[in-house]
Amino acid sequence: MWPPRRIAGESLLSVVLALLAAGSGALTGGGTLQIVGIALATGVLSPLRRVLPATVLLVSVVGSDVFEGLAPLALVAAWSAGRRIAGAGRATVAFGLAYVLSLTATILQALPQFSVPLSVFAALWLLGTVIVPGLAGRYWVQRRTLLNTLREYNAQLLRERAMIAGQARLRERQRIAQDMHDSLGHQLALISVHTGALEVDRELTGRQREAVGVLREASVAAMHELREVVGLLRDGTQAPGPEAFSPATAAGVPGGPVAAAGTEDAAVPSRGVAGIEDLVAASRGAGTAVELRRSGEPRPLPPTADHAAYRIAQEGLTNAHKHSRGASITIELRYEPDSLVVEVANGPAPAPADGGRSVVSGGQGLTGLGERTRLIGGMVHAGPTADGGFRLAGVLPYTSPEGGAPGPAPWGEATPFVDPTGDFRRQIPAGPLGEGDPVIYGSGLPKELARAMSRNNRSSGIAIGCGVAALIALLLVIAAVVGLFVFVGEADKGMIEPRKYDEVKVGQSEAEVRKRLPDGSSFLTEGLEKGAPPVPQGAECLSLNSTATGSSWDREPVFRFCFKGGKLIEKKSFEVRT
Repeated sequence: MWPPRRIAGESLLSVVLALLAAGSGALTGGGTLQIVGIALATGVLSPLRRVLPATVLLVSVVGSDVFEGLAPLALVAAWSAGRRIAGAGRATVAFGLAYVLSLTATILQALPQFSVPLSVFAALWLLGTVIVPGLAGRYWVQRRTLLNTLREYNAQLLRERAMIAGQARLRERQRIAQDMHDSLGHQLALISVHTGALEVDRELTGRQREAVGVLREASVAAMHELREVVGLLRDGTQAPGPEAFSPATAAGVPGGPVAAAGTEDAAVPSRGVAGIEDLVAASRGAGTAVELRRSGEPRPLPPTADHAAYRIAQEGLTNAHKHSRGASITIELRYEPDSLVVEVANGPAPAPADGGRSVVSGGQGLTGLGERTRLIGGMVHAGPTADGGFRLAGVLPYTSPEGGAPGPAPWGEATPFVDPTGDFRRQIPAGPLGEGDPVIYGSGLPKELARAMSRNNRSSGIAIGCGVAALIALLLVIAAVVGLFVFVGEADKGMIEPRKYDEVKVGQSEAEVRKRLPDGSSFLTEGLEKGAPPVPQGAECLSLNSTATGSSWDREPVFRFCFKGGKLIEKKSFEVRT
């Protein structure tokens, strides 16, 4: 089925060609039935050229020799046939047959007065009206096919390059994960072992044992977080099991209290919104006044947003402990209609941290939070408050940027880097505005490559178009020059000036008159007998065109000389309808 736009365009084209055919038929003096028939045939053949290009080409080109109203359709059919006839061989046969049949019909119509100049002119005319439009249409469709092929080829190269880059990233992430596992995991396990040993030391006071317990729990929590990070870096590959970071395994202790201290993996603390209460409890246990507020109806979050909420609360508490020691802290969880707002605010510090000494800070925590929330479609704001405190707030959407809440991939199942059945543009990572990567255009090509191809296509298209236009113009100029020479030669054979007509007198000998007049063997003298006065009985007449203009645009002046018995017995001047 054709789309509405094509149906409207084809209907408009059919109407225009039918009107041109009807107008041409009216100008040539055709009857009403003939004009209507040609207009209807043109309107029917115009849309059929899309499904029967060769047939419509032959009918329109050959028919235009008999009915001039089909000439505009012949031009359109030649262009369309050049685009739609499959195979160079079939196109050559179709255009060659149309050319030969049309040229043959033109020559047959000129008989019995055949002339070589007329045949040359007809051949050049058909070359410009049939072959040249067909070649232009053929070039256009081949160029478009070539460009589409090049775009597909470049898109395939980009897909392969993206896959190779993805595999390289996976290998590098696995290497980093292995390094973190081998270095940090071992050190954290040693910290956990030693703090576990200190915790059971009988010489410690209750306060010291409590502080050592906090250190041991912190080291265990750090090991759990390290395992999560390693699992994320490995992108779905098998993450190390609990025994990988077991303090007992790292220290070589087979059992006892020390081993038990490192095997608390069964009670893994939550790293989502539910784990914020544990953070608050830990801070209160350290002697800090922390208040946790909730508002709104709790709603589920995607795993990434849930983890980001935990990290925002953790970062806010950490910064408050470091920079505003002793200040009260408020954590607020507000469930808005479309997002969760996590806010951590603290008042001004009662005294400078560490007695005025500067606190070491890498300045990377807030930057990492901003990147984490940006990737899930949220945002983070941090800044001082009016009372001299500090406020950290994050807005986390309830749905992921993809429109769902995907869970983490199971351990041991590799996540495919690209979907082999998906569209290439869907395989491009989303940018910060939810659109495709800004260096990629909608066609799936890099910006530089797309611009280069656009410039090259435009330049090459202009150059080739100018070349084709120049070739067509050259052919038309050649045809015009040849036609001019042919017309001048034919005019010398079939036209005279009015003064020569006046110089000839009735009664002069036939030989003398013919010597002063052209022989009339020209295609310009064809059809001059139609509408002419009756020929004298037994006379032989010579009809010639006049160089003067007729009384109207559709009338042509004619001079006729009639001979009988070797003398000029009559000369007449009249007009015939062209």
